[in-house]
Amino acid sequence: MRIVFLGDIVGRSGREVVIQELPALKSKLSVDAVVVNAENASHGFGLSPAIAEDLFKAGVDVITLGNHSWDRKDIIPYIRENPKIIRPLNYPPQTPGAGHYIHMLPNSKKLLVINAMGRLFMEPLDDPFRMIDELISKYRFGIDVHAILIDIHAEATSEKAGLAHYFDGRVSLVVGTHTHIPTADYRILSSGTAFQTDAGMCGDYNSVIGMQKEAAIYRFVTKMPGMRLSPAEGLATLCGLIVETDDRTGLAKRISPIRLKGDLDPILPKWD
Repeated sequence: MRIVFLGDIVGRSGREVVIQELPALKSKLSVDAVVVNAENASHGFGLSPAIAEDLFKAGVDVITLGNHSWDRKDIIPYIRENPKIIRPLNYPPQTPGAGHYIHMLPNSKKLLVINAMGRLFMEPLDDPFRMIDELISKYRFGIDVHAILIDIHAEATSEKAGLAHYFDGRVSLVVGTHTHIPTADYRILSSGTAFQTDAGMCGDYNSVIGMQKEAAIYRFVTKMPGMRLSPAEGLATLCGLIVETDDRTGLAKRISPIRLKGDLDPILPKWD
């Protein structure tokens, strides 16, 4: 199975580069499934139902969220009716939506997608290690599901790496989101799980993690709130990764970053 994961979509420019580039990308790399983090897709804060529909029409199969899940109130009734949008698994049980989704491919293979949020420098949620452990214990590779992807939405690189090593050999891919900067540590861990600390963002990198520079810099310099943060609207980079898995074991065979357009050097794997 070939799975593309795209990092946090930030604002209009991020949405546009994903919608424009994704169809050709899927065709060129023979992609089986596409998962994106879209918690910043609506003006940098949250996800609206209309934008979610645009992403699905462009070829996205599953959308993950994070700490901005509830910034748009209209997502609450929408997420209850659309299981392909998942919020962090370790929110309280009464929270709308679910923290995982099983996506079935046309060939009947199944991809389990899990969204969890870290706790270091983040909201005080339940333990993501324990909750993911309990969830994946219900599924067997090659029988119940053919691949398992975890989006760990977290601030601390140590927490992301710890979680990846904890689940090494038991899931196909652990990929970090939230910090909006692509890390160079994409690799397959010793027991067969693919990992990258952060996939980066789909957005304008001539910015402060996707936000217009002036307002962000003002806050750092003055320590006052000042202007409202808003997404940068220049040419965006599509940023993420692709992983290929073994259907029998569910583990990763290879992983590569993907970067298209914008300010960052382009990377597109040449896979047969």
